[in-house]
Amino acid sequence: MAGDISVLSLYEGFFSGGARILHSDVLAGLHGHGQRHRVLSIHGQAHREATLQRMQDDASYRKLVATGLPVSALRAGSTGPADFDEAELAVFEREVSGVDVVLTLKEQPLRLVNQAGARGKPVITCLHRSDPENQGPALAELSTAVSAGAVTALVCCAESTRAAYRAAGIPADLLKVIPNGVDARRFCPDRPARARLRHALGILPDVPVIVFAARYDLMKNVPLFLAAAAVFLAARPDAHVVLCGAGMTTTNPLLTEDLAVVGLAASSRLHRLGVRDDPQSLFAAADVVSLTSSFGEAAPLCLIEGMMCGAIPVATDVGDCASIVVGRGLLTPPDPEAIAAAWAEALARRDEFGPALLASRAQFDRRRMIASYARLIRRVGRRTRMPLSATAA
Repeated sequence: MAGDISVLSLYEGFFSGGARILHSDVLAGLHGHGQRHRVLSIHGQAHREATLQRMQDDASYRKLVATGLPVSALRAGSTGPADFDEAELAVFEREVSGVDVVLTLKEQPLRLVNQAGARGKPVITCLHRSDPENQGPALAELSTAVSAGAVTALVCCAESTRAAYRAAGIPADLLKVIPNGVDARRFCPDRPARARLRHALGILPDVPVIVFAARYDLMKNVPLFLAAAAVFLAARPDAHVVLCGAGMTTTNPLLTEDLAVVGLAASSRLHRLGVRDDPQSLFAAADVVSLTSSFGEAAPLCLIEGMMCGAIPVATDVGDCASIVVGRGLLTPPDPEAIAAAWAEALARRDEFGPALLASRAQFDRRRMIASYARLIRRVGRRTRMPLSATAA
């Protein structure tokens, strides 16, 4: 509609991961409510975590398209030269020419902004990690864009993100915290979904289920989780463990090797489900949602989604996990025996944690998050539209 703020989001690509799920959910919530959004992805497919992921197959892509957002890709494949050619720069020029604000999902797409320039459009970059110096050239690209004055604001999804980027030399006045949130209508306790998923996996209704929702990535410390799973399953012969996410499949040889090391390669009580479009069903079927990451996490979406569905969170102390879990679950040292013991304790204290999980739903409801994004984008977009005389005044 006339008068709406027009926004272009830049993605490095579409592949399974919390940051893309969250950013796409934000765009879907904002589009058509005083703002018009569209997405340009640098790559049309991604090869990550031993999985080829086409943009059109991605759940976030389908959600955006279903909401009415135009989505396109600059490059068809998953790779390409570091520099963009003239044709690619011309596409970006056309995409950015009619917008008021540019959003980038994380700092990686700033390489396109730095090469092409945003033609005077303000850029808001959304940050979703707590290890800015552990992402290749991404921090250098961010510093370049900040120094050039292209970046107007940096959205941090967690306090740990703001602290880490400030320590890395990013100006504090650019860093704004907007905590992660999820759709409370979708992520909620669901007894029928719990029963259906357990039945589909051959899991009895009342046995313990631990869910690990993560991609197969070094930061997630999958071997640590699997070592804890081996300890727990040996102690609880009725329990099951469910893995989901990119690379969490029977076709990933690295995961198979990890399972063999801990003696779980042939276990019928460990389920490898890969990328799923129904994480709410997995969390509803779970008793515990666990995270064993070693670094990089900010405000892990899996913990929030799991809690909203009634699963007790058990996590290592990384990023903002402590503030998310406190009073609702357990923090644990990165030790297999300690993690397995924490799962057992969480199950034993289920009645104690239940009311706290229920009370947390209002805090983590996405409506607060989307309203905060809307205000920031509106404020930045209105500055772009302000006439020069008003700016000078």
